[in-house]
Amino acid sequence: MYNNQATKPLSEMTKDLVQVALGQQPADLVIQNCQLVNVLTREILPGMDVAAFGGRIALVGDASACIGQGTEVFQAGGKYLTPGFLDGHIHVESSMMTVGNYARSVVPRGTTGIYMDPHEIANVLGLAGIRMMLADAAGTPLRTMLTVPSCVPAVPGFEDTGAAIDAADVRALMATPQTVGLGEMMNFPGILAGEDNAHAEVAATLAADKVVTGHYSVPDTGSGLNAYIAAGVRCCHESNRAEDALAKMRLGMYAQLREGSAWHDLAEVSRALTERTVDSRLANLISDDTHPHTLVADGHLDHIVRKAVAYGIPILEALQMVTINVATCFRMDHEMGSIAPGKMADMVLFDNLEDLVAERVWIGGQAVAEGGRLTADVAPYRYPDQAYRSIRLDPLTDTSPFRIPSAAEGTTEVRAIRIVPERVFNEEVHLTLPVREGAIEADPDQDVLKAAVFDRHTGSGTVGHGFVQGFGIRRGAMASTVAHDAHNLLVLGASDEDMRLAANTLIKSGGGMCIVADGQVLGHVALPIAGLMCDRPAAAIAQDVAAMEAQWQDLGADMASPFMTMALISLACLPDLRLTNRGLVDCHRFAFVPLETAAEDRSN
Repeated sequence: MYNNQATKPLSEMTKDLVQVALGQQPADLVIQNCQLVNVLTREILPGMDVAAFGGRIALVGDASACIGQGTEVFQAGGKYLTPGFLDGHIHVESSMMTVGNYARSVVPRGTTGIYMDPHEIANVLGLAGIRMMLADAAGTPLRTMLTVPSCVPAVPGFEDTGAAIDAADVRALMATPQTVGLGEMMNFPGILAGEDNAHAEVAATLAADKVVTGHYSVPDTGSGLNAYIAAGVRCCHESNRAEDALAKMRLGMYAQLREGSAWHDLAEVSRALTERTVDSRLANLISDDTHPHTLVADGHLDHIVRKAVAYGIPILEALQMVTINVATCFRMDHEMGSIAPGKMADMVLFDNLEDLVAERVWIGGQAVAEGGRLTADVAPYRYPDQAYRSIRLDPLTDTSPFRIPSAAEGTTEVRAIRIVPERVFNEEVHLTLPVREGAIEADPDQDVLKAAVFDRHTGSGTVGHGFVQGFGIRRGAMASTVAHDAHNLLVLGASDEDMRLAANTLIKSGGGMCIVADGQVLGHVALPIAGLMCDRPAAAIAQDVAAMEAQWQDLGADMASPFMTMALISLACLPDLRLTNRGLVDCHRFAFVPLETAAEDRSN
């Protein structure tokens, strides 16, 4: 099955569940006297019992007749019992943790299931990386459903990756027991243009009767969105405006309202619900990308539900958006998402629905977390040596890879990427920058840093160059191998020497993130597993990330999760302008564009 608990299929349990419900056979577990949060009818039912057997719910109501020898009886004391929380779109790799340590972080918060799209590791290690993640997940209590990465690379022809996944691979993975759908179809231009492989991936998913998840990131609510949905795409997490989310729901698409560590979309997109009297059944709350310090300090879906309530979404609706709505989106509401007879016994106990602090968590009727701590075992998993050899770059011996030649005299006009804090999109701007000794320079006075993206996978030696505005940093350099989606080596900086030191630090450590100033490494998080993850627990990584973010602030950056914002500079499927190892990409026209605007003028 698609879960890690030994829960039998319902088809094998019908007689037992009937007998338990009728009091003819004792339950394994009875939870007595709870206030049941019924997400099916959006109401709270006081004084309820829940009886479970074999990992599934047999009865909801008065379960006194279900108690017998060997039954575990738990007194809820009038506290609130909700279904386990489900994250409908998550990249575990973005937490920088292995799946085992991720489970240790989120299950005690009430998360019992995730719909994992491991396209980060797939871009580095391909099918082998996906299998590693599944093997890691199999040793945890967290129900881990796979959505097969659809876009590896994200936009073919615009970057170099460590691997590629095509329709034949997707078709084969659809037979994997954990697979429930296709990961976010970022190649929406390919869908709209009738590109064969993109449509073949969707067709393979639909033929397997599984769900196609989406990524429609342009502000279009007309024919393009209609066409994309008509192709069979069921949900999308890329709504940046309330009208985008509303349009998707009106067209039958699930709008996945995102609130991650860096992507704070919820304040805006929640208005699709709070400013109108529309049905919220097609709304989900998801995290997408969450750094470890967010998980440690704030939480996971519990945190997002609290924020949704703060933005005006009623608590019971918000709870539906992380339970039954998610399960229904993936056509799994017959198995999970509510506390009802026959469903898997994944439940969370809360003292109150304001603080929403999980006191106890059950998965498959087994207590797996209590008092904010995971009590279930997590089997150790060692990633293969292949995962630790993903950096194929020699150390840089000089700063020449960062030199950007220009024939201009004195100054030149360039295209630059202006970041938008806390949002996934950016803006293309044209800036005048200095030219010294035949090379274009960064300009800290304009808040402009130099950017370079190195192919770290194939040995091609290609380096893409550009400029970025908006971080507020006047000196130093930052480097990261977490650079969506190809995860090449991305370096930003005001100093070529500092950029070289930052790049070499990560080449030596096997990947990760670091920050450098004045020839000194100020902060470094080594991520040797595919250049994306490490096997350290959340609290330890969070401490190092927090220290790095403090260094960012000391250098002038004032934003949430600056490394996560930086990591999207190379994602060539999001508007407006992105930088890959092959060059600058106009993400509206999906075409390479020259760095210097005069070069395009000459070509025209």
